[in-house]
Amino acid sequence: MIEPSLAEHVVATAFAALLVHQLGVPIPAFPVLIWAGAVASGDTLRLGQVFLVTTLAGTVGNLPWYWAGRRYGHRVLKLVCRITLSPDSCVRQTETVFERRGPVMLVIARFLPGFETVAPPLAGALRVALPAFLLYDLAGSALRAGAGLALGVAFRGEIGRLLDWLAALGTHATLLVAALLAGYVGYRFWQRRRFLRSLRAARISAHELNEMMTRGDDPVVLDVRTRAHRRLDGRQIPGAHAVDLDALEHTLAEVPREREVVVYCACPNEATAAKVALQLRARGFRHVRPLRGGIDAWASAGLALERVAEARAPIS
Repeated sequence: MIEPSLAEHVVATAFAALLVHQLGVPIPAFPVLIWAGAVASGDTLRLGQVFLVTTLAGTVGNLPWYWAGRRYGHRVLKLVCRITLSPDSCVRQTETVFERRGPVMLVIARFLPGFETVAPPLAGALRVALPAFLLYDLAGSALRAGAGLALGVAFRGEIGRLLDWLAALGTHATLLVAALLAGYVGYRFWQRRRFLRSLRAARISAHELNEMMTRGDDPVVLDVRTRAHRRLDGRQIPGAHAVDLDALEHTLAEVPREREVVVYCACPNEATAAKVALQLRARGFRHVRPLRGGIDAWASAGLALERVAEARAPIS
């Protein structure tokens, strides 16, 4: 049987766990919901309470991120890119999908790794109306809560035996759970570091690029940020050509292979720029480098910027 003490505190525990998860603490939410569903399965009223509080916690925890995105725009997305345990490519993918599908993606955001973290501040930055944000986010939170609790109810017997085994371990159970949580966080950090190492390539600094442009070397500068990010930021390096990765082949057809090509993005680790640089090299471009630090490094160096252009002359 499941310990009565666990059932007694399941509502408060589930609410607290889901709230801190949405605020950014790397606590896996779905296992908590499955546990809560198993614990509360024998009490319909208690199960309903758990569903309501976990649904509420999911949206309450997202509201600070929404308001941060609304107030600080692209700058909070840069912060998310720094602190998320997901590879930086997840941030770009979220921006691309959100740009295509709109706030309805908030409904399934919690089931997509990386998307869950980026979607709320991105919704705020893109000025999604608060009622629309609350509607879609609550729907997504309820969907996750219902799915997790339903699994807990369905497998309450197996989960009950597991909890009884952990109770028999006493303090060793706490150490085991802590070790599993530490292992989960450690694995995500390791996964991110491995991703970044795989993107290592020769980079060019902002000052080096500026010197090339001043000398008249006429490098081709490609801005590979998403349309949404370019619109939110509003800045670009003078002469840069905006590139949508879906139309990368069209852009490549215009770039002579002997030209110097510099690629920049917005994420602090230049992940997208490095990936595009590797793709260009694989297609025969020998002189291609990502810009170290992206557009923020260029701006921090005090170099000239221009407003984002909707269209620019073909590359020549």
